[in-house]
Amino acid sequence: MKINKPFNQLQKEEYLYFIENHKQYSDFNTLGLYRSLLENEQLTMEDKTEIRDFAHQYFQKTFDFLQLKDPLTYLKVVHLETELTPQEELAFWEIIRENQEEILKDKKIKHRNFGVYAKHNCGYDYCPYNGLMIKQGSNLAESCMFFKSDRNRDEKKNKVKRLAKEQRDFKNKRI
Repeated sequence: MKINKPFNQLQKEEYLYFIENHKQYSDFNTLGLYRSLLENEQLTMEDKTEIRDFAHQYFQKTFDFLQLKDPLTYLKVVHLETELTPQEELAFWEIIRENQEEILKDKKIKHRNFGVYAKHNCGYDYCPYNGLMIKQGSNLAESCMFFKSDRNRDEKKNKVKRLAKEQRDFKNKRI
């Protein structure tokens, strides 16, 4: 069966029914479910938090993986009912980064091309590259996943250049 209706047009009772019977529907999309909570204007904030908490009973593991696929949506869904200060938001982004690293390590995933990190999305409607699959670190990449534990790939090259320059300066000073 198919839902045949966008999630962001559903009422509270329909959400609860579809979440409970999600295995019967071939077009059920958990990411779409969580995104629709942000977009649905027919629901009150209490309804949205109730639906989110109800969905966590069925999709907690998928919701945790949302940190990797779409961290901004994850942040907004976690803090539906509260407005964050810039300091709280930065602290939460740091927590998300740590969780992303932990998830990648636990699942033994070597690449970092997931969700919003794998597609070009500059925000301009007329951009011909919108939606284009991209490689991490390419010129078209809008954002990339990085961690404190990452090593600098150019560190050795920069050190060799710096030492060569220092050596050159030392020779000039001796004469």
